[in-house]
Amino acid sequence: MVDAVLFDLDGTFADTAPDLGEALNHVRALRDLAPLPLEVIRPQASHGSRGLLKLGLGIEPGAPDYEPLREAFLQHYQAHLCDRSKVFPGISALVAELDQRDMPWGIVTNKPHRYTVPLVEKLGYATRAACLVSGDTCAEAKPHPAPLLYAAELMGVDTRRCLYLGDDLRDMQAAQAANMIGVIAAYGYLAANTELRDWPAAGSVQTPFALLRYLSL
Repeated sequence: MVDAVLFDLDGTFADTAPDLGEALNHVRALRDLAPLPLEVIRPQASHGSRGLLKLGLGIEPGAPDYEPLREAFLQHYQAHLCDRSKVFPGISALVAELDQRDMPWGIVTNKPHRYTVPLVEKLGYATRAACLVSGDTCAEAKPHPAPLLYAAELMGVDTRRCLYLGDDLRDMQAAQAANMIGVIAAYGYLAANTELRDWPAAGSVQTPFALLRYLSL
């Protein structure tokens, strides 16, 4: 039986791609580049500033202008982090069902604390979550299991009785390393050619509410 549920944030709990995309296009505008369409940005939206800047500008850490552009991206994102972001359809109903069952749930993300907390607050779920573990909460971020282990400790739940829902390979790798049940959010930010069968997961769901079928594993 599952005693608790943990969610990744970007691409799993909330659709944050629109605001992340706006931040990327803001930086592209600084370079006199045309905006990228959201459908191009969405598959990279779980990969943070590094992945988005590589997509939008073709630069990586170490490039001479990487840090100034990253800072411009982050400043714009922080000022607009919940202009258009919202929870995925079905999340509200799923969380309501978990609350009805008195089943604790939380969020474990690689997004830094300074964005995670205000975003979840603006979405209206900060006081309902049993824990919010950010990318800089622990010494290591996913795919290291430390954030998931810490979340389970905060909730007082055996990791073997905890389910983690995420839309990235590193989410499933972290769940496996933490001895949790990993389930893929197939509705999330996945590239079209992603081979989900190669991921170390118990299964996948096409909608958040479909996760309920895993709660009696």
